Amino acid sequence: MSSFKYVVKGCLLFVLQLQFVTVLSQSKADSMLQFIIANKDRASLYVTKNDTLQARLNENKLMPLASTVKLMIAIEFAKQAGSYIINEDSLIALVELDRYYLPNTDGGAHTAWLAYEKTIGHLKKDSVHLIDIAKGMMMFSSNANAEYLLDLVGMDNVKSNVQLFGLDNHTAIFPIVSSLMLYQNPRKIKEKDILNGIKALPEEAYCKTIFQIHNALKYDTILKKKFNSADLTVKMQQLWSDRLTASTTKNYVQLCSILNKRRYLTANSYGIIADIVEFFMEDEDNQKIYKQFGIKNGSTAFILTEAFYATMQSGEKIEAAYFFNNLSITENLLLQGWLNDFRIELTQNDAFRKKLITAFKK
Repeated sequence: MSSFKYVVKGCLLFVLQLQFVTVLSQSKADSMLQFIIANKDRASLYVTKNDTLQARLNENKLMPLASTVKLMIAIEFAKQAGSYIINEDSLIALVELDRYYLPNTDGGAHTAWLAYEKTIGHLKKDSVHLIDIAKGMMMFSSNANAEYLLDLVGMDNVKSNVQLFGLDNHTAIFPIVSSLMLYQNPRKIKEKDILNGIKALPEEAYCKTIFQIHNALKYDTILKKKFNSADLTVKMQQLWSDRLTASTTKNYVQLCSILNKRRYLTANSYGIIADIVEFFMEDEDNQKIYKQFGIKNGSTAFILTEAFYATMQSGEKIEAAYFFNNLSITENLLLQGWLNDFRIELTQNDAFRKKLITAFKK
């Protein structure tokens, strides 16, 4: 079996890793399956094969997406680039991305992406091609890239894709990093008062405030300098994590199924999707097994989410999403260590899928 590893380690706690591996441990996949079985109240799962339901668990439960929501930005980018509304080859100055970068909030993802671009020779006089910014959002989960692209393609256009793809259980999309500024405490107010004030904000007011912060951060360097990650206590991080954009595994499998079948978007747009979402296919070993494979995942200290689609060389189509919330740091790290093997077994091993069907048979 060919195997791969792509783990996005989240916004505050973890560091991204991008690695292909060649050793498969069956026990890791089984360990993840057993964790889901033992923690059904903290997990959601939905898996389909050739339009046939394989397994489901809490598939309609709203759960925060973390960086998996960036798939929605990638889709709108592909739509516009495929229709020549934006030019994927245009060069963007890195200082433009710096306006969206908030230090110590992405686990080193943005700096890792910049180092990668430099290593492969993509930087041109302190500029980078627009398509590589989109790839950096998906491969490295750069939040700065995501927020830059969100402004470029337009928030309303991204929102419209929720309706286009029929996602009937999806909360409002907003800039992830900018939302952290809500949890700052420059006047040393009691933590419980800040938390209660944020909890009292309805979704519309919460999102409106975040976009006001987002627009200010682009131009107000003093405001950005005032940001102090030390203000983000565990309780504040938990509330921030809980209020991230949410959806369901069923909705994201529905989305993945549309992408896997190449529906709704133009051929040009799917060419862009292949570039920025299906980066696993750059590996020759994966090409022997898959015709296409698209993925996005994400995490915070408390969340781990992943959604993917695969078309096998045999023609079989598989889509899956699994979300976790209210994890301990240890549990989160364990799950991330199991993800690779779980994904491989899910796509390549009929016997493992039968275990899944048996475990979650309604």
